[in-house]
Amino acid sequence: MVDTGGEGSDARLRRIEAVTDAGLSLLSPDDQLNALLDRTRELLQVDTATILLLDPLARQLVVTAAKGLEEEVRRGVRTSLGRGFTGRIAAERRPLVLDEVTAQNVVSPVLLETGLTSMLGVPMFAGGHVIGVMHVGSLTPRRFTEDDIELLQLVADRASLACQVRASSLDRTAALALQRSLLPTRLPEVPGLEMAARYVPGHTSGVGGDWYDVLSLPSGRVGVVIGDVAGHGLQAAVVMGRLRSALRAYSLVASSPAEALTLLDRKIQHFEAGSLATVMYAVISPDRRTVECSVAGHLLPVLAAPACPARPVDVPVDLPLGAGQSGPPRRFTRFALPPGAVLVCYTDGLVERRGELIDEGLARLRAAVEPDSAETVCAKVMAGLGEEHPSDDIALLAIAAPAHPT
Repeated sequence: MVDTGGEGSDARLRRIEAVTDAGLSLLSPDDQLNALLDRTRELLQVDTATILLLDPLARQLVVTAAKGLEEEVRRGVRTSLGRGFTGRIAAERRPLVLDEVTAQNVVSPVLLETGLTSMLGVPMFAGGHVIGVMHVGSLTPRRFTEDDIELLQLVADRASLACQVRASSLDRTAALALQRSLLPTRLPEVPGLEMAARYVPGHTSGVGGDWYDVLSLPSGRVGVVIGDVAGHGLQAAVVMGRLRSALRAYSLVASSPAEALTLLDRKIQHFEAGSLATVMYAVISPDRRTVECSVAGHLLPVLAAPACPARPVDVPVDLPLGAGQSGPPRRFTRFALPPGAVLVCYTDGLVERRGELIDEGLARLRAAVEPDSAETVCAKVMAGLGEEHPSDDIALLAIAAPAHPT
């Protein structure tokens, strides 16, 4: 039976340095995990090294990376919390050693098929919560020591950091994919209106809950939406998607934009408790001459018409959605959409800059908006205010009225 105990302090130090090597942080999260698994097999003189991550919804551990047990990754092996070797480690939140691997103490058939005889596993933590399990195995009888347990826990802690970075990257990718799928790839063709839009994801704080939408309603009216769910990442994008779908449904039954936002507010407070969103919802009349607009905590749209400088529309701003306060009924205001005018809706990422008052960004926006085609207006606004790498998401929607309405 192999016993690696009794190593000198120099050898122990070299083992620790191999795990804490700063150069690992230069690798991608997946490459970090692979490097850690390779080093673990070498340092502990074992045949297999495996990482399982917790699926919190299924309450199961999923094999995510492995060396020597790649078949587990290919099969997508899962183990429920509390069951078998890895399930016990996660449930009990402590290391576990198997001096003999049998069908009674492991669940995965691959472990038995491989012929492992001895195993050591430790929990992986993040923020005090178990996020997975890391284990190693030997094809020959092996007595794991306290030093082995301590070293594997050190590796697991390092792997936990890489897994958190990996999860954050995956969440951001998923959020961006979700957000892109919900934003119109092509705005609808609406008689009597010209529209253009831009969306630029924030690169510092991550993708969030900004969205815009244009709704062709059965009455011949056109709904225009711009909104921003507080927060960033996948959760904000998911809430955004739910609100977008709900507002589309409410727009078919509400008699005014204020009623639609009232219904949406009830929805967010009941089903999305703790979420907060700002939204502007406007409805353009069938003749394209007037607009009814309701604002829930959002920045006011800017209107520019021939011979009239750009200005924010005069619409009262009600509480954001999800604020949870009982206030006066939501309001809407009707204003004219003159021939040749352009209405510009946007989220705060366009006008907010760190270290300056938002009034400065709003002034730049007004200076950039002039009556023109919707596409030209969007291009000019983005050239003047847009950033290639903004710290927050930017959503921009321009609606241009015909110069000679029919």
